[in-house]
Amino acid sequence: MKTLFIKYKSVIKFMLTFLGVYIVLSLIYSFYLKFSDGSMYYPDYFTNLVGLQTAELLEFFGYHSEVVKHTEEPSLKLLLKGEYLARIVEGCNAFSVIILFISFIIAFSGTLKITAIYILSGSVIIYTINLLRIAVLTIGLYHFPEYDSMLHNVIFPGIIYGMVFFLWVFWVNRFSNLKKKHV
Repeated sequence: MKTLFIKYKSVIKFMLTFLGVYIVLSLIYSFYLKFSDGSMYYPDYFTNLVGLQTAELLEFFGYHSEVVKHTEEPSLKLLLKGEYLARIVEGCNAFSVIILFISFIIAFSGTLKITAIYILSGSVIIYTINLLRIAVLTIGLYHFPEYDSMLHNVIFPGIIYGMVFFLWVFWVNRFSNLKKKHV
């Protein structure tokens, strides 16, 4: 049993670190959501911010857009040229994806400075890609409503998770301590 542990020590360390960081960050985020319920931002501050920034991005692309609080559920209605096309819920703010990203990076950490910089810059990239994803999805729903399911359930989740995967691979190959141990 001891030799098995030694053989897979790095895998076990990765899994425990990843799960520990993921659970802690998820709990913090869960408390944030619980305490933001009923705040002046609806449904919560970051989801509200994503909605407003997406509307501004759509305006930049030349589409008149508006974000309206949904009266029947904790979400925002995204209107494009006056047409209700999408709703922005808490899951659209990319924080769960960013938590997943951060957990992996810490589990494969490099030096403290590089790890912190990569977490910050990677989180900004994911957040920005997410805004673009929502804006382009909304434009796609406006022009191609018959592809609603394909756009929302396949193509656009692939974009955000594909970006996270790319950032992970880049990190492991370029900056993580794992790379340094095997060189």
